[in-house]
Amino acid sequence: MPYGLPPDKVIITVAQTGAITTKSLNPSVPEQPDEIAESAYACFNEGAAICHIHARNPAGENSSDIAIFRDIHNRIRQKCNIIIQDSTGGGPNLTQIERINCLQAEPEMASLNMGTLMRISGPYKGVPWSNMPEEIDTYVDEMIRRGIKPEMEIYNHAMLAEVRRLIKTNRLKKPYYINIVLGMRYQGAEPATPDTLHSIVQKLPPDSMFNCTGVGAAQTTMVTMGMILGGCVRVGLEDNIYYARGELAQSNAQLVARVVRIARELGKEPATPDEARHYLGLNT
Repeated sequence: MPYGLPPDKVIITVAQTGAITTKSLNPSVPEQPDEIAESAYACFNEGAAICHIHARNPAGENSSDIAIFRDIHNRIRQKCNIIIQDSTGGGPNLTQIERINCLQAEPEMASLNMGTLMRISGPYKGVPWSNMPEEIDTYVDEMIRRGIKPEMEIYNHAMLAEVRRLIKTNRLKKPYYINIVLGMRYQGAEPATPDTLHSIVQKLPPDSMFNCTGVGAAQTTMVTMGMILGGCVRVGLEDNIYYARGELAQSNAQLVARVVRIARELGKEPATPDEARHYLGLNT
């Protein structure tokens, strides 16, 4: 098999900004293109191979402006070769059409949410996050047309049905990359527990690689468990603004550095961006 994750390697994704974390929650959240690029470079130097990107306008609000995404990409590319993965989740203020705009900025990867969820708290309580099968198809077809690899995000066991449906259509290239997001109760994710993660991993389709994302206080526990199970991991201020209980994280790079230390204690080295491209089949 020409790709797949070796047991002594781990691919680390950093999710730096997100749709709901703001500087009012943690002043270290990077919002503008220069901040995002500087943070991406610091995370690259610590061992991150993939940078998951949300764009904000000058007022700090979620944006689908292609020019902002391109600005972020260009600034990052001037500094390093980290894999750029744009978010098509966008934010609750963006429409379906706006959420897919980022693909025009030509990232190597993009997130693909694999089911509809209901927001149960906050200012958008009661507003569904729509990812109907036909909407998923529109997104994945646009990614395939542009040569962008989907990172399929699942928040519960049920979303695996959509993953299997896409695989059955023979539109996706192996390995299938699946991000298991746990602990985000705000959007209906299953609890971030070892039992939940292990159960989902056991049910993944053949030829899959998985990434583990733990939200909030569960971040470190879940990514450690994910590495033990042979997966890739995601950390960053999008998912967790704290370094420890009551202690705000100083930067995304600080969170990346911690997971690299844990990985090395487990006998794993962080994959470089080029190694990750090979394992994920981005060069094929």
